[in-house]
Amino acid sequence: MTFPGDEEGLGPASMYHAETADPHEELVDRSGVSPEDLQQINRVMEALAALRTAENELSDASRRYMKLNESDMRALHYLIVARNQGIVATPGGIATHLGISTASTTKLLDRLERAGHVLRQAHPSDRRALAITVTEETRAAAMNTVGRQQARRFGVAAGLAPAEREVVIRFLQEMAREITPSPEIWESATAE
Repeated sequence: MTFPGDEEGLGPASMYHAETADPHEELVDRSGVSPEDLQQINRVMEALAALRTAENELSDASRRYMKLNESDMRALHYLIVARNQGIVATPGGIATHLGISTASTTKLLDRLERAGHVLRQAHPSDRRALAITVTEETRAAAMNTVGRQQARRFGVAAGLAPAEREVVIRFLQEMAREITPSPEIWESATAE
């Protein structure tokens, strides 16, 4: 994948190369890394940047198509998966999933209901709770757009040998662990 700006040498691809992002090795000691290994590592970083760009573009396109914000889309995804699993979705479950307050969840559900995306109904077994369902029209629209695009990931993973999948899994898990924001780093940086 070619990124805009690559022709000037400062496009997203080169932005993640260790030697351009950290030329003086202040963050990454490259002394034991061969030029061939460095080139391959840079290609891994480029691939991650390309994946992030593609995911952002897909997310933006789906939000524009559905005319919803990110929290709304995440709530609808939760509701679709809950329905697929036969789970009764509640406002509390949505709040927990999104990591937002119950007041924010009420506003979100009001907005989604007004737009015709969700229905509030009596909970089948708890008289004090509501059951939230996604409308069939919204479910179909989401499944035929963003769902269809996201499903292509399965084909890519299925195309790998089991040992390759294990390497990818380990890599992605370790990458996620390493880039998860660490409070100590931010605290020490603001103290300086």
